[in-house]
Amino acid sequence: VQLQASGGGLVQAGGSLRLSCTASGRTLRSYNMAWFRQPPGKEREFVTLINRSGGQYYVDSVKGRFTISRDNAKNEVNLQMNSLTPGDTALYYCAATTVVGVQTTPTQYHYWGQGTLVTVSS
Repeated sequence: VQLQASGGGLVQAGGSLRLSCTASGRTLRSYNMAWFRQPPGKEREFVTLINRSGGQYYVDSVKGRFTISRDNAKNEVNLQMNSLTPGDTALYYCAATTVVGVQTTPTQYHYWGQGTLVTVSS
């Protein structure tokens, strides 16, 4: 499956962005989907996932601000990000895995999008 992430951009602190991850080549129904991010100079880190049943899991730092959703008919996963802070500045990646459970390490994911840059100014 090929993943294409989009929706990044420059936003002021307190603003919102909506990221999308569109898949081609295979339906996303069979995958648990996640968003990771890589801040400048740091390691890639887990942000959130949505499983095949729609169950969601978030890292504490984004709870209440970010919402992940999936639209299997459109073969896409979205990430609504509200109340953004400069600490959210990063390259955001979507990823897909068939491994069950809450997988938060990048090595558990089989497919990756190319990344979309989110920059939050203070």
